[in-house]
Amino acid sequence: MSSPKKAKRGIPSKSEFNAWYPAIVEIADLVDKRYPIKGMDVWKPYGLKSMNLIDGIARREMARTGHHEHRFPLLVPEDLLEKENRLVSRLKAARAAGVDPSELRIEDEESGFKKEVYWVTKGGENELEIPMFLRPTSETPMYTMFALWIRSHADLPLKTFQIVNTFRYETKQTRSFIRVREIHFFEAHTVHADKEGADAQIEEDAQMVQSILHDLCLPSLVSKRPVWDTFPGAWFTKAADVIMPNGRTLQVATYHHYKDQWAEAFDLTFEDPDGNTKPCHQTTFGMSERLLGAVVGMHGDDYGLVMPPSIAPIQIVIMPIAQHVNPNVLTSVYELDEQLRSAGFRVHVDDRDLRPGAKHFDWEIKGVPLRVEIGPRDLESKSSLVSARTGGKQQIALDGFVDSAQQLLETISSELRSRAKKVADGLVCAFPGFIKDENGNSVLKEPIQDGLIYELAFDGSDSDAEALEKSTGLTLLGDADMPFPDPVPCAITGNPTTRRQHIARMY
Repeated sequence: MSSPKKAKRGIPSKSEFNAWYPAIVEIADLVDKRYPIKGMDVWKPYGLKSMNLIDGIARREMARTGHHEHRFPLLVPEDLLEKENRLVSRLKAARAAGVDPSELRIEDEESGFKKEVYWVTKGGENELEIPMFLRPTSETPMYTMFALWIRSHADLPLKTFQIVNTFRYETKQTRSFIRVREIHFFEAHTVHADKEGADAQIEEDAQMVQSILHDLCLPSLVSKRPVWDTFPGAWFTKAADVIMPNGRTLQVATYHHYKDQWAEAFDLTFEDPDGNTKPCHQTTFGMSERLLGAVVGMHGDDYGLVMPPSIAPIQIVIMPIAQHVNPNVLTSVYELDEQLRSAGFRVHVDDRDLRPGAKHFDWEIKGVPLRVEIGPRDLESKSSLVSARTGGKQQIALDGFVDSAQQLLETISSELRSRAKKVADGLVCAFPGFIKDENGNSVLKEPIQDGLIYELAFDGSDSDAEALEKSTGLTLLGDADMPFPDPVPCAITGNPTTRRQHIARMY
């Protein structure tokens, strides 16, 4: 094993990912982790701007698909949580027993989520009659209001979303953007007249996720989660996982089909055109600041962040060189700044009295896609020296620079997609399979290597899946969206199947 590379500028080598990641989020000034509550970081302006730009992409997709933004309260009364707990517990018990949920009495079920929420029990010095909690997600408050808003088929479909902070009492080791207690959360909730409407919404959600990930230059594995890893209140769950450079998968988006399972508990019904009362069908779609964590982890390098142009707070930084030699340098810099801003680019002029190397140092850490230098010689040639964060320098004419900048940013995005796909593809390998030992027990043909995702054909039972996870120490992600083109023997049963699955270590 080779020794770790020497740290640059206080940044550990990315080959030591577990040290590199927490260091880079602070060195690049995305967050400050010194707030005295574990898992609640202070967002710095550069990190917050990046997250706001991701939110902007999500809002674009919501507008395109006819969703409307709402804002629901932070506090939820305990009795509403009890309603959700009873419903979810019943659905979970029905799934385990293999029966229809209607066959179980809702009153017999135990609550399941109280350990995950932050409780509010006082208002000033007064004890609250009904304790409240900070929302961990918003099914409960939203569906309480949906039942008041929906009366007839004319009110459907209802397509809503909100971008808010949610709170969960995370007991595991926290990590900025990836595992936190105060979560920057996007959630879309829809209500439909029938299952077909909800089916179509799930397909639309899948397209939106891929559009967002394309802008972030992130490839993903899309899987239908196994039954035991499906949210208990959902009929089924689909998830997009980004493969991080250390070989772990990071779930960045989920979308759930609820069918009509929540309708009874929250009295979500509507009157159809014939005057019949029918239950509504629902879906949800969730993402979080994990998207920014995936961007940091996938694209960054030993020198700092590498920001995709779509969410770079500064897309282009312009640096005057030797302006004391020729005052026209600064004039040209600000003229270019104005042209680029008018064209919609996010630009910053760095006219600090520092050496060019020090300025490059700062903007390289921040991951700014393009760095532009203009000095006296550049004025003579009517050009500028442009450095791309992905590598390479070239002289670009000042005349027509706006068009050149757009092309350069598109090239950077394409390069990041290509690099990310190469990294992700290189971390996925074929599952080694099992053989029988001298005692007739199934054992792995080869040891499982840390930092790899394994692809396999799997069509076994729940107990087969449990045996697979125990023997590998990895987690089954579920049925991939892209099945095998031809049947392949199941890794456990040997039966032919086209069901492509992955097992990995997850965050």
